[in-house]
Amino acid sequence: MARIIAVANQKGGVGKTTTTINLAASMAELGRRVLLIDMDPQGNATMGCGVNKSQVELSSYDVLVDGCDPVGAIVKQEKIKLDVLPSNIDLAAAEVHLLAIDHRESRLKNAIDKLSAGYDYVFIDCPPSMNMLTINALVAADSVLVPMQCEYFALEGLSSLMDTLKQVRESVNATLSLEGLLRTMFDGRSRLTRDVSDQLTTHFSDRVFGTVIPRNIRLAEAPSFGLPAIYYDKSSRGAIAYMDLARELDKKHN
Repeated sequence: MARIIAVANQKGGVGKTTTTINLAASMAELGRRVLLIDMDPQGNATMGCGVNKSQVELSSYDVLVDGCDPVGAIVKQEKIKLDVLPSNIDLAAAEVHLLAIDHRESRLKNAIDKLSAGYDYVFIDCPPSMNMLTINALVAADSVLVPMQCEYFALEGLSSLMDTLKQVRESVNATLSLEGLLRTMFDGRSRLTRDVSDQLTTHFSDRVFGTVIPRNIRLAEAPSFGLPAIYYDKSSRGAIAYMDLARELDKKHN
């Protein structure tokens, strides 16, 4: 069965979608069977994997709201060796429609249950807010990977996110765990970055990934070409870091 990992942070601009795309592609490069599920109406993860969000026939909206077969909505991206359940702006209306559906918080879980046997990892890109889309992701997931910048506002947001995860465990997914905290946009020359990083490792110990993701222009450029960094410039510091992260995560589960 697949390991289902939601990539989430209620704070935007922390590299969440960048992490989802590049970790999924790096894991696929290691030979693992990978599905990326885009649960953000912006569809950035979809586009970053080379799928035109405006041209997909079926999306995560159809799976959540209409209950369509998720297998039929999956786009196979042979070039980057992974499968994508795409998203587009239609998903923005899902929350309203879900209000009228029974067991609305479990719609994604029910869909993933039908196909998880075909994958080693499922990565879910969550929107940067705690809404019904994110709740669906957290109900479906085994664990949550939290990308975060090493700045003090991020520490404040992390406390709020930990409270949210506790509430989810107590109400709808008792087995949900913290996969780990990922330090992104890391600049080791900054004293503030180093201080916050030290605080993270002090308070969260081994739940902080050893791999750090550096600030890297190649990571920012790659989505405009519809490619993960490993296929845009595999020698870049960003691509190398995400490959290291994939190895670290895979070693943990195998």
